[in-house]
Amino acid sequence: MKINTAIRHASGIALLGGALLAGQAQAADEAECIAPAKPGGGYDLTCRLAANGLLAAELIDEPMLVTYMPGGIGAVAYNHVNGVRSDDDNLIVAASTGAAVNLALGKFGQYDAGEVRWLGAVGVDYGAIVVNADAPWQTLDELMADLQENPSSVAFGAGGTVGSQDWMKAALTAKAGDVDPRELRYVAFEGGGEALAALLGDHIQVFTGDLSELQSQLESGKVRVLAALSEERMGGPYADIPTAAEQGYDVEWPIWRGYYMGPEVSDEAYQAWVERLQDLTEDPGFAEMREERGLFPMARFGDDFDAYVKGQVADFQSLAEEVGLK
Repeated sequence: MKINTAIRHASGIALLGGALLAGQAQAADEAECIAPAKPGGGYDLTCRLAANGLLAAELIDEPMLVTYMPGGIGAVAYNHVNGVRSDDDNLIVAASTGAAVNLALGKFGQYDAGEVRWLGAVGVDYGAIVVNADAPWQTLDELMADLQENPSSVAFGAGGTVGSQDWMKAALTAKAGDVDPRELRYVAFEGGGEALAALLGDHIQVFTGDLSELQSQLESGKVRVLAALSEERMGGPYADIPTAAEQGYDVEWPIWRGYYMGPEVSDEAYQAWVERLQDLTEDPGFAEMREERGLFPMARFGDDFDAYVKGQVADFQSLAEEVGLK
């Protein structure tokens, strides 16, 4: 497959920088995880989950190298793997629901979701529909009633612009309530923290955030979560939060943390990684590690995960076309 020269050059520089950050040279048989972003953040966390978890569970013999390849919110790494390291049996790359959104929107250039081997997911967070504790809506039904009457009367806000996964949460929820997502009033922020601060300051009225980032606010009583965008209710501090589905709105938003491999890796190597990650998610020490990072259990691997990701991308493409993003 051909690869754009500029992307190849940028990814090579990023890979070198990542290796220097890791402070070591990669051996030929050394396991490696590429985080498609700068150090810190979700992709770094995803690679560290694999690197630290696999070593602690004795599922790898030597420390895993973590390298950083920022650019295009995953596009540079995706192009690099396809164009340069498509058959590297020792390489896994961190991915998330955000990657599926970008693939759906065509932001990974010539490559689509079928160009890599989706390996598995080891943890998940879930979207949430959040309002201030003193907001007039006690339930999702009450919010939807106001949106149906006048969609632009309520200011939504989240980290990311129109088309981002946080915007997708608002759009899918609106659509489930027979509200045209194009009529929503949406305010974009640099990140979830900034958007949450705007909610607490009454600059927006609804925040489409993630459950894991809300625990401290729930404990303080400052926010009310109208719905969790999960398949079923979560436990612990989230046990009293109803799902959107149980309130009659068919919308879920899992923010999975997982990995893919190059399209030409051997079946033997691919299956070995599938089994390694399966064993990891069954390790008690890894369960603690995942919880400390604000993630809930998720275990999808191999063909099941591959079909899951491709199904997500197809759903996102349909929504993007419906609201005029494609």
